[in-house]
Amino acid sequence: MGYEIILFDADDTLFDYPRAEEHALSSVFRHIGIEESLARTEETDSYTFRYKQINSGLWKELEQGRVTTTELKVARFRRLFEGDAAFTIDADEISDRYLGFLGEGHFLFDGAEAVIRNLAKRYRLAIITNGYKDVQLSRIARSGLANCFEQVIISEEAGYQKPHTGIFDYAFEKLGYHDRSKMLIVGDSLTSDMQGGLNIGIDTCWYNPTGKSNGTAVQPKYEIRSLDELYRIVEPQIET
Repeated sequence: MGYEIILFDADDTLFDYPRAEEHALSSVFRHIGIEESLARTEETDSYTFRYKQINSGLWKELEQGRVTTTELKVARFRRLFEGDAAFTIDADEISDRYLGFLGEGHFLFDGAEAVIRNLAKRYRLAIITNGYKDVQLSRIARSGLANCFEQVIISEEAGYQKPHTGIFDYAFEKLGYHDRSKMLIVGDSLTSDMQGGLNIGIDTCWYNPTGKSNGTAVQPKYEIRSLDELYRIVEPQIET
C-alpha cells in the first residue's frame, strides 16, 4: 500500500481528552467558586454535566458550519451560566482561563508514545485536529512528541474544521505533498476524521478502542482497537 504520510487526530486518538477536560473544568470551576461536589458530579443538574451537553452540541454545530471556533469557546460558558442567579461571570474571561487549563492536559493514552516514536522513524507524521491553536500546541509540546510530527494542522489556524476538505487542502500545502494514494488518516470520529478522509479521497483508519457499532453510512477502510494495530496496516514487518 506504500503509505508515506500518516495524519493523526489528536483528541481521543492520541490524547485522553476527557481527562484533560476534567482537569480544566475542575480548575476553572474552583476559580469561580463553585463547590467541587456541584462541579464534578455527573448528575444531570451539575455544572459539569450541563457543560458537556452544551459543549458537545456546539462542536456538532461547528462541524456543520453553524458556529465559528471563536463563537464556540465563549458561547459554551455563556449558555452554561445563562439565567443562573448564583454566579455572574465574564464568559470571555472564563473561556480564556479554561483554555489555559486545558492546554496543561497533555495526557497520552497508554501505548500512544511508543507507537508514534516507532512510526516516526519510517513515515512522515502530522497531526490534523479541530481545536484551538494555543491549546493544542501546548499539549503536544508538553507531551514530548512535538518533534515526531512534521506539521500540526489546527482548524483555528486553517480556517476550516474536519470534515471540510479545506483543512486537508491546507495540510497538503503545509506538507508540500499531494499524492493522496500514499496518505492515511487515523482518528476516532466517524463524522469528523473518517468522513473528512473520505471527502478528500485518502484512506481512513477508524480508531475504535471500545468496539462501538457503526450505524452510519461512513465506512472506513480499516478499523483498529489499539494503536499498535497500525503496524500491520502500514507495514507488517515494522520493528516495535
